[in-house]
Amino acid sequence: MKAVVQDRYGSADTLEFREVDRPVPGAGEVLVRVHAASVNAYDWHFMRGDPLLGRGMMGLRRPRNPVRGRDFAGRVEALGPGVTGLAPGDEVYGEADGTFAEFVCARTGELGPKPANLTFEQAAAVPLAANTALMALRDVALVRPGQSVLVNGASGGVGTFAVQLGKAFGAEVTAVCSARNAELVRSLGADRVVDYAREDFTRAGRRFDVVLDLVGNRSLGELRRALSPTGTLVLSGGGVYEGGSAVGPMGLFLKRRFLAPFARGQRWLEVSARQSTAHLATLRDLAESGKIAPVVERTYPLAEAAEAIRYLEVEHARAKVVVTV
Repeated sequence: MKAVVQDRYGSADTLEFREVDRPVPGAGEVLVRVHAASVNAYDWHFMRGDPLLGRGMMGLRRPRNPVRGRDFAGRVEALGPGVTGLAPGDEVYGEADGTFAEFVCARTGELGPKPANLTFEQAAAVPLAANTALMALRDVALVRPGQSVLVNGASGGVGTFAVQLGKAFGAEVTAVCSARNAELVRSLGADRVVDYAREDFTRAGRRFDVVLDLVGNRSLGELRRALSPTGTLVLSGGGVYEGGSAVGPMGLFLKRRFLAPFARGQRWLEVSARQSTAHLATLRDLAESGKIAPVVERTYPLAEAAEAIRYLEVEHARAKVVVTV
């Protein structure tokens, strides 16, 4: 099969489109014929091997899994031993390592039926980004109707879903993004938009019940100024930043863990998103009911996946970029 393969850490130039062996599903796995896969900051981090501290998980000298990609949408091709409830031809979506390929093996606990109202390209944009937003707002921040929520980085992959989910949960949502993306986030339901180039939301004097930071470029001291006395700060370190650091966004996480006991009534937390069939079912219901809709800015063919990641890295892509197979 054709796949986008990487034998060493580095820029998008290290990615090669070439022939590799088709994977064979093991116990509890499903072989999926991939129709589309989305691009995430996750792929950029693994491509670069950045931060260095993360290489214990990614692979010390080279990527442990040489095929990039995490999200997918496609059709079941074959079932591994012990798999029930699925059949060849079923349309599914979910997460697995190595989705920039014609086929991928996915664990049954990380896939589910594709939303019926979405194309494969749209469905592939949902799993990682929307699940991160769902867990951040519903499971970590415990957002309730009537609360005020600020999303810093509202026009990105996770941010566009966070704006929609905040509204679906009954919150008043303030979106922080660039001026060029203001109309996009307004169309997704944002009640107020802050242009970060013209206004510093940490010094504007307004306090929020929940601040979801998806950028990682502000200190804890700055972010806490935007919180109500009993507000909740949620950190997510998945953004693309200037690489080469030892700890990257994990540095902010480590500071949070050390300083959180001194937050004086505020809750300082972080989201560590894990996919599950239950989360995918929730996202499918939200998509089919029209409460969330993926925004796909660009699509690239599989052979140009390197260009897709390069665009995400260099051009500050808004919403989602999708690779079609």
